[in-house]
Amino acid sequence: MPPGKYGMQEEWEKEGDQGIVMDFLLPTGIFLKFPVSRNDTIKSIKKMVWKNARSEALFSALGDPDAYVFTCINQTAEREELEEESRRICDVRPFMCVLRLVAREGDRVEKLTNTQISLLIGKGLHEFEAQKNHEVNEFRSKMRTFCEEKAQERQMLHWQQWMEYSFPCDLEPCCSPPVCASAKSKNSKIFINVKFEASEESFMLQQDPQDFPVALMKSALKKKATVFRSVRQEPEDYTLQVNGTWEFIYGKHPMCQFKYIFSCLRNGQNPHLIMVHHSTISKYQEEQGRMCSQAYKSRSLSRPPPLPLKKQNTSSLWSINEPFYIHLLQGSRVNADEGMKLVVQAGLFHGSELLCKVVTSSEVTVCSEPLWDQKLEFDINVADLPRMSRLCFALYAVIEKAKKPRGTKKKNKKAPWVNTMVFDYKDQLKTGEFLLSTWPSVPDDKGDLLNPMGTVEKNPNVDSAAGLLIRFHNIRQHPLYYPPLDKISDVEKNGDAPFATKEEYMKLKEIMDNKNHTEFFEDEKELLWKLRAEVRNHYPESLSKLLLITKWNKREDVVQMVSLLRNWPDLPGIHALELLDYSFPDPMVRSFTIRCLRKLSDDELLQYLIQLVQVLKYESYLDCDLTTFLLERALSNRRIGHFLFWHLRSEIHVASVSLRFGLILEAYCRGNICHIKLLTKQNEALGKMKALSDFVKSGSQKMTVDDLKLCIRQESYLEALSDLLSPLNPSIILAEICADKCRFMDSKMKPLWLLYKNPLAQGDMVGIIFKNGDDLRQDMLTLQMIQLMENLWKKEGLDLRMIPYACLSTGNKMGLIEVVKNSDTIANIQRNSSNIAATAAFNKDALLNWLKSKNPEEKLDKAIEEFTLSCAGYCVATYVLGIGDRHNDNIMIRETGQLFHIDFGHFLGNFKRKLGINRERVPFILTYDFVHVIQQGRTNNSEKFERFRGYCERAYKILCRNGTLFVNLFAMMKAAGLPELTSFKDIQYLKDSLALGKSEEEALKNFKVKFNEALRESWKTKVNWMMHSMAKDNRP
Repeated sequence: MPPGKYGMQEEWEKEGDQGIVMDFLLPTGIFLKFPVSRNDTIKSIKKMVWKNARSEALFSALGDPDAYVFTCINQTAEREELEEESRRICDVRPFMCVLRLVAREGDRVEKLTNTQISLLIGKGLHEFEAQKNHEVNEFRSKMRTFCEEKAQERQMLHWQQWMEYSFPCDLEPCCSPPVCASAKSKNSKIFINVKFEASEESFMLQQDPQDFPVALMKSALKKKATVFRSVRQEPEDYTLQVNGTWEFIYGKHPMCQFKYIFSCLRNGQNPHLIMVHHSTISKYQEEQGRMCSQAYKSRSLSRPPPLPLKKQNTSSLWSINEPFYIHLLQGSRVNADEGMKLVVQAGLFHGSELLCKVVTSSEVTVCSEPLWDQKLEFDINVADLPRMSRLCFALYAVIEKAKKPRGTKKKNKKAPWVNTMVFDYKDQLKTGEFLLSTWPSVPDDKGDLLNPMGTVEKNPNVDSAAGLLIRFHNIRQHPLYYPPLDKISDVEKNGDAPFATKEEYMKLKEIMDNKNHTEFFEDEKELLWKLRAEVRNHYPESLSKLLLITKWNKREDVVQMVSLLRNWPDLPGIHALELLDYSFPDPMVRSFTIRCLRKLSDDELLQYLIQLVQVLKYESYLDCDLTTFLLERALSNRRIGHFLFWHLRSEIHVASVSLRFGLILEAYCRGNICHIKLLTKQNEALGKMKALSDFVKSGSQKMTVDDLKLCIRQESYLEALSDLLSPLNPSIILAEICADKCRFMDSKMKPLWLLYKNPLAQGDMVGIIFKNGDDLRQDMLTLQMIQLMENLWKKEGLDLRMIPYACLSTGNKMGLIEVVKNSDTIANIQRNSSNIAATAAFNKDALLNWLKSKNPEEKLDKAIEEFTLSCAGYCVATYVLGIGDRHNDNIMIRETGQLFHIDFGHFLGNFKRKLGINRERVPFILTYDFVHVIQQGRTNNSEKFERFRGYCERAYKILCRNGTLFVNLFAMMKAAGLPELTSFKDIQYLKDSLALGKSEEEALKNFKVKFNEALRESWKTKVNWMMHSMAKDNRP
């Protein structure tokens, strides 16, 4: 073998169906060798082994094939049992071509489930067991019981309730039907094509779009009884399914509120629905019930009884009025330049608040294992430590500058850091030695070395990370516990209500009314604390302000805050979201927050799910209210479960969250055994897409689209890439991949453009783009915000025809994007209308002419209206979100007239610079060719333009009224580690663009200035677009 190349990696990466000669070791001591196809499944290989073993000695000793399982050494050099026998050998990829047959041990169903979960979540369950960590074991056991109970409850549901779990309704935010330009009156009825399942006949029925689905089902059954003279059936025994999808129309919602019907109405199409009898739904439910009960039956037989709890002597922490200290013992694997001195900085934090002065160790000479053996004492008594105190360390080197008179020292800013909790997960003050492996330094705009916002997990990369050995002291002979706050006597709680002057009440109102007010002077803090009961009674939504000024290093204040919180009125969900930030770690606060979030509807929860997953990173212990809440909701609505799975799965490679996210994914799978199969199919398809993408990007020889098509046509690819639910939308079936229509795009990362047809569904093909090499999380966040804006506008009766296309990050720098059909970039439209790249961007008629060619005669007015509305929506959205790098290649237009933006690589005002000059000088894109379309090609059509300006202003005012929600959602995303969203400084852009803290009049006045500026400076956009077009045309 050539140096550095071992195993069969290259063999498995070859394409085609060639045979591979494999060795088989049998438990009877017999050795077999024969060729197998790369596409053979483990099950078919086992059959071949039995067939070949018949002619060998000791065959009779083998017995039943099901009593055995193959094992191999996998690519990560671990022994793997191949319980999942439907996998192909080319997907298993053994390290060497050797399979060993061993007798099955233990519970087969349990082992198979464990294997399926490990493969699906991208993390072996044995890794959790290898932790030998009590917190991990208790969390797994508790969550497994919780999730399995939820699954068993689900199987007892009535068929209609089970449908609400499996196929939740996909609804518009409000129930008014779309106003079409082809103005039929609002009361006009629509024609709906209804077909009964397993029947070829269909009926065209006329129905009022405001009717509930039951009215349509009544009409269909009446029609069927009339035509076929059959017995009348009850509409309550049926449900309506959208043809060729897993989307259903049911419940007490007007039909026009269902997204599918709404879209058909808007596009002038007839909806196609299928009448499905409840027995079909019950059959699905029973099938899934059988799968689950098998798994839970085997588990209940093997579950040991819980151990009895031992009673032990304990003391309350509040009886210890001595300073808190730890012992810094030594470092390990420290890498720093010789001639430097090593220093450890330690700080005690509660959220973002420093509880006492930072403590710095003595300086020691650089070596691999520096020894401090030093007591670090903090200026806080043990009794005053809040429950969520975290100890933050940074290890840094200092350079002695002896030549300078004062011997100044220069800190090395690349300081590894690590955090640990002062209390364990059982409320007990930690004791004993802990080896903390550090994380690499993070860029910090304040220049702080400590990172209290970071994880409390140790770096699992122990072999390469610097380590710190510390000791927590045994202050008493027996464990010290943080006292349960619900048992505190009323005497220790709030005293008499303080007297306040009228001026103080006025000052309080002023502080409360200013949404932008988060930094307080000392006198303001005192006033807020003095009038805390007033805040609860009259300004409950300002709870965060009160929590920020609470002195968490004084136990008396903590007790009073917690008792106040017990009677705090519940907040609306959108206001409670901000309390999940790392600044508010107290368990009672987080428990209160989750209580408020329980009121969110499933649709609202889905809208904020990306953020809720991110703030899991701020949790200090595995078992927390937020985790339980998310699992509970995911197991009550499969759509939520689907997206929770992918948001967690996409970050499983991130070392700091890999354990937490892996454990939550395992718990979800345990509570939804039947979802594993659907998600595994999606995961396998994504694996094949990644292989195709790597194949396309490997630059050894020039790849052609025909090579890609040839690759997709292979049996293993066709099978993996067909018959799956779309990860972008689990209601859509990606039935059959059309290899002939697939291609890759010519941009840097060579995204794959994959098209699917569904024989059962009406309409065009479904297209998805697979991107490999780009972090899609920023795009996902931007599109989520555009979707939220659209929902807020629609609720106020303003439909700006936005296209927040689906986008999902599925792994490390990879994910999927929905293809918006029948659309093209502004650049292509301009280029196709001009022979010279330099002049293409200045051709103001190109857009209007293109729209005319796609929308003849009376359709043109509607297309121009669609353009006007969507242009207004995107002008406001891109301004508010500070979306940069806008050029004519990432602004697109649909043939219907809708304009939309794509590729959101820069936001929050992070605009591209060229030679230090800001290339994008305008607040948003509003060029004269856009205005030319809005004015219908007439220069003096000011009425149309003023309507457009009116749409923009109305849209902006609606967003300003909801400014706090946007700021909260972006603040929650700080945990994601996106390069352009790491600190409050980045969020300040949003506060300014939404004019937080200003009146509506002031906000609108500022917006009008920006609007006029965009119009006045639009020639600069044209120059920028021309430069972009020329650069693109001159590319090699």
